[in-house]
Amino acid sequence: MEPKSALSPSRCQLMPANPTGGRGDPGSPKELARALTRRVGRAIQDYTMIEAGDRVMVAVSGGKDSYALLDLLEQLRRRAPVRFELVAANVDQGYNGFRSDVIEEHLKAGGFRYHIEMTRIAHTIRTKMDPEDTHCSLCARLRRGVLYRLATELGCNKIALGHHADDVIETLLMLQLFNGQIKAMPPVLHAENGLHTVIRPMVYLWEEEIIRYAKAMEFPIVCCCCPACGDTSLQRQQIKSFLKRLEEGHPGIKHSLLKATRNVQLPFLMDPRYLTSSQASKPAPASDERVAEPV
Repeated sequence: MEPKSALSPSRCQLMPANPTGGRGDPGSPKELARALTRRVGRAIQDYTMIEAGDRVMVAVSGGKDSYALLDLLEQLRRRAPVRFELVAANVDQGYNGFRSDVIEEHLKAGGFRYHIEMTRIAHTIRTKMDPEDTHCSLCARLRRGVLYRLATELGCNKIALGHHADDVIETLLMLQLFNGQIKAMPPVLHAENGLHTVIRPMVYLWEEEIIRYAKAMEFPIVCCCCPACGDTSLQRQQIKSFLKRLEEGHPGIKHSLLKATRNVQLPFLMDPRYLTSSQASKPAPASDERVAEPV
């Protein structure tokens, strides 16, 4: 399929916002935009995400998060003390009913440089996987491969993704509970190919704030049309519901979890690689066989 390009100067639906607003809730859409832009700018500064001369490809899926990311980065770009460029990129995975035309119209109207890549990811998933299996992992790997290729073709050295604070802490719990790993989503990730750097400028923003911002800006949300969309049995959806219940009973838990990702105490974990010689006889990773099963 031929890609569409232009060089002009959820999930699928927005969930209702928290009516109580939460900590430090700005009143008007303008105040909300100012608060979100300030925190995106702080994250960029804290982790040196964008530097002078960068050409940043912003992955735009048609969901609330990626629209918000593109809009907030554009606001920062216009008044930033350093010059950098933005290029919006959408990967059409080939699912029936996906409205890449709606995304294209939004990007045109906003005057963004953009590229829409038509792919056969949906076809590959249908032919390679059992219909009963969860497709998310393979789909993510295929999309990541396309994004890396596009970044090279478009001359972009940075790839900006729309992950937010909720995504970070959900991933932190998912990997511990289901994969036996302590890790999450880093704000900056240098690709193994040495060519690209993935950045997540919205790691200081909460999903509830992005929902309110997307509503205020009236972004044209496009359903991804993936068969797994909205499936509450998925691990991430279960973790999301779990955190929601915890936060309702113990306000501040999500903030504490996010803070924990910046306060790692390696000597107090069980990985021999990070223990002193007196604590561990062999500085090698512990194998699954050495981890005791509950009795």
